[in-house]
Amino acid sequence: MQWTQGRDRVWVVGHRGAKALWPENTMLSFEKAIGLGVDGIETDVHMTADGHLVLIHDLMLERTTNGKGSVEEKALSELRRLDAGGGEKIPLLSELLDLVKGTDLMLNVEMKDYRPEALDHTIRMLTEYGLSDQYVIACFDSRVTTYAHERYGVKTQGFLKHDLKYWEPGCERHYYSIGVGMKDVSSAASQMLRDQGIDPWCWCPDTEEAVRLALTSGFTLMTCNDPRPALAVIGKQSH
Repeated sequence: MQWTQGRDRVWVVGHRGAKALWPENTMLSFEKAIGLGVDGIETDVHMTADGHLVLIHDLMLERTTNGKGSVEEKALSELRRLDAGGGEKIPLLSELLDLVKGTDLMLNVEMKDYRPEALDHTIRMLTEYGLSDQYVIACFDSRVTTYAHERYGVKTQGFLKHDLKYWEPGCERHYYSIGVGMKDVSSAASQMLRDQGIDPWCWCPDTEEAVRLALTSGFTLMTCNDPRPALAVIGKQSH
């Protein structure tokens, strides 16, 4: 895959698939987002108590499933019995990788599990699937992205200091890109990042007005809960 995003070729990434339209982080949501014509998929990774990688945003199960308790304290068999919305199941990372293998889709893999072994397992699986040039590791803990870049040399996505759960000095030099929430989107913000050699990436422009603001501000990647406005404004066609 060629990393060709730029001001004349802005990439649209589906947030947890297309979470505004279908149950987030489900295979249905991923498949539907791809059908809309996105350039990439964003998802969230946790490791189960028995060492499997699953795709779910929250540490706790209550908001997005009919289960209770901590994802990381459950075995895979327990999690797979749950309803993640509309009868969908909590997917394994391997299921998403099966879906995107052989395509030119980019994966924005956000580590919600901050344990080094969870990241090690994630990168090992991405490598085994032959996707080494197709993903970015994101995290709101800069120690995770620093570890990912120093140990594996992979592309990483960080966030602005005030959005991070943990920031450490110098972490910016390990970032391929930085995600900027729409409240902070401006030409000055994108130029500040570009001056550091960091790609400006915004989240989540879900209206045509927000998309146009991101474009005029110079952002080259955008993660969207509803990708349709961005795809319409940019003029991308469905796959």
